[in-house]
Amino acid sequence: MAGARAEDEIAAFEKEIKQFWANFKSIYGSEQVNQIVALRDSCKESIKALTEKCSQKLKEEDLMIDKIKEYNDEILQQNKLISENEENLTEIKSNINHEEEQIKSLMDSIQEIKEELMKKKEIIASKNQATKERVEQLCRSKALFEEHLGLEIRRIHDEQLQFIFRHIDHKDPEKPYTFTLFINEQGDYEVTSCSPPLDCIAEFQKKVRETNNFSAFIANIRKAFTELSYK
Repeated sequence: MAGARAEDEIAAFEKEIKQFWANFKSIYGSEQVNQIVALRDSCKESIKALTEKCSQKLKEEDLMIDKIKEYNDEILQQNKLISENEENLTEIKSNINHEEEQIKSLMDSIQEIKEELMKKKEIIASKNQATKERVEQLCRSKALFEEHLGLEIRRIHDEQLQFIFRHIDHKDPEKPYTFTLFINEQGDYEVTSCSPPLDCIAEFQKKVRETNNFSAFIANIRKAFTELSYK
């Protein structure tokens, strides 16, 4: 009796279950289930499309990051080149400044040399004028020396004067006794030759430089030649 009752209760429970599923299907019919499935599939497609889009976006961003990195590397390289060029420019500017200072120093030296040359030219011109005046004075004295001392004066090469004495040797009055004279760069009298040689010619030269007494110089040389002729 009890077993039969249990079987009846189980059967009744199964009937209720079947009725529940029948009611569920009636409430949520196959069309709505299909809509849910379609919505699910649509969501899947949207999610897939969005995933692909995001993946593509990530790839593009990765490419952009690589590009940015490449640009950064290029900018760093350019900055390095700019820094090197700035250093080179600094060195070039320094070299230019140094060369400008050297040029200025050279120009100053050239100017000093020019001024020194001008002074030397003025001094030389002045000495040349003094020399010319002395030579002219000697030439004007030529007649006097020839008349009183038997002396002939000749102008020879390199602005030198040759003095020729005669009437020295009583045995041979026409025998020449000579010496050659010129005025050097310092404006001093300088004897370049003497024939026959006189031991005292250097002393006479020194004295005429000190006194500037040329007549006495000529007279002393003639006297020395005369004394020599008697030896």
